[in-house]
Amino acid sequence: MWGVERLANKDSAEYRAALDKIRGILVVRLGVDEGGIRPEATFIEDLELDSLDIVELIMALEEEFDLENIPDEDAERITTVGDAVEYILENRQ
Repeated sequence: MWGVERLANKDSAEYRAALDKIRGILVVRLGVDEGGIRPEATFIEDLELDSLDIVELIMALEEEFDLENIPDEDAERITTVGDAVEYILENRQ
């Protein structure tokens, strides 16, 4: 989606660190069961987040990863945990 070259690098320390931070946001702030959090998990179907949860998640990602602003059109394309990691690795400051 944002960086095909990153898809082959899911074992990198950078990818794992971003995934761990996202996992923490999902568990602590949104009450998601940690066992279901994997890169291919969708936020709505698999993790059962609603639209307000998604807004909170996007705001938490902006804060946690020092992102200025995730545009709405990008936020709409972040549908899985892996999408969020890819977006962060491509766009963080």
